[in-house]
Amino acid sequence: MPKKIKYRKIGSIPKARIFKPFGSKITHLDEVVLTLDEFEALRLGELNGLTQKQAANRMWISQPTFNRLLSSARKKIALAITTGKQIRIESNKLH
Repeated sequence: MPKKIKYRKIGSIPKARIFKPFGSKITHLDEVVLTLDEFEALRLGELNGLTQKQAANRMWISQPTFNRLLSSARKKIALAITTGKQIRIESNKLH
């Protein structure tokens, strides 16, 4: 039996979905994919300065799940910046 899908609340959709290093053509870049869940965790935790518990409550998820999303988002952003990859934000894939 497949796992039950748990819905997460996304409070803000990004205005831009692709970020790339200046002067590079999109067709020649490797990319890092950031999910909307990771984007929202980054927005709530870093930009809005909420605690992990507060942010997790806003997203309707547990604090450990929020921590995993935030850690994953930070790692992907760091990878993209240090290696010159573009960042693409996309909807979460449902299984």
